[in-house]
Amino acid sequence: MPPPSRRGGGSRPTIGDVAALAQVSKATVSFVINDRPGVSPQARQRVLDAIDQLGWQPNAGARALSTKRSQTLGLVMRRPPELLSTDPFFPQFVAGIETGLAPLGYALVLQVVPDEETERQAYERLARDGRVDGVFLTDLRTDDPRPALVTELGIDALIVGPPQHGGQVPALGVDDGSGVRRAVSHLRSLGHRWIGHVCGAAGFVHTEARCDAWRGALADAGLPEIPPVAADFTGAAGARATHQLLDLDRPPTAIVYANDLMAIAGITAATSRGLRVPEDLSVVGFDDIPLADCIAPPLTTVRQDVLTWGRAAAQALVSLTEGGEFQAAELPPVEFVVRASTAPPRS
Repeated sequence: MPPPSRRGGGSRPTIGDVAALAQVSKATVSFVINDRPGVSPQARQRVLDAIDQLGWQPNAGARALSTKRSQTLGLVMRRPPELLSTDPFFPQFVAGIETGLAPLGYALVLQVVPDEETERQAYERLARDGRVDGVFLTDLRTDDPRPALVTELGIDALIVGPPQHGGQVPALGVDDGSGVRRAVSHLRSLGHRWIGHVCGAAGFVHTEARCDAWRGALADAGLPEIPPVAADFTGAAGARATHQLLDLDRPPTAIVYANDLMAIAGITAATSRGLRVPEDLSVVGFDDIPLADCIAPPLTTVRQDVLTWGRAAAQALVSLTEGGEFQAAELPPVEFVVRASTAPPRS
């Protein structure tokens, strides 16, 4: 049967065109695109063939009305605007989410909030208005109220990070600690015994995980512990923390940072004091942002495949919102990338 003629010659195909070409009703086409039962395999295949032949795409609004779903996921981020504007980790992660959502016909709603109360109101509003089918929970904090909140609100959710003991919300993440342990091992192999740590902001699960890994690696190697200095992941805070460590009576010969942005700022802070990197101070970052191998010296760091992580998180949350069982994707493990910012300490 030839395709039905289209009004105006160049108009977009409609659900009626698909139904006519497949020799079924428009209701049958709707059943097929919404993956509902009651359609024979033969009719279903004719509809799929007609959709492919005509290049038809269902109207997102109409589909949302028929399925009571918005085809949209939410990401509410409580982070300082200056960090979001300077740290490439977040754009990479959002880009990964988008690459996972686009082929599935989903969109992402992103909202940046300044404090915990505004954050809570944002989730309540998303649930009340039915604007999203599910939400990503990032930057999980110790004793974080959000998993319980979204469960109470009836919103499907996925924690982007390590699983939480006894939690009802599934999680998808990588082992942050393994990267820090490898950093300490690398520095120890070069001969460093006095290794400092500029950790992330207090209260974050990933901050605690990286600090615990740093302490454990020092203990396993029989090395003394310098009290870690907390910073908020920004370059300015990383520089201040570096000066604080270098002002000690016995400053470290190497510093492991919780992200690359603070590590790069730490190199600048060290050189401003007349120190040379890596001759006088070895520096290790975390994330392997695109700038990491472009600075002087190129930064030794821990690489995370953030795009793959975001894409896998998007696919997992879509599956949850569509009634599927959660299956944790196999994410690429972190890699330790050795560049020129680390070297043996001076005798």
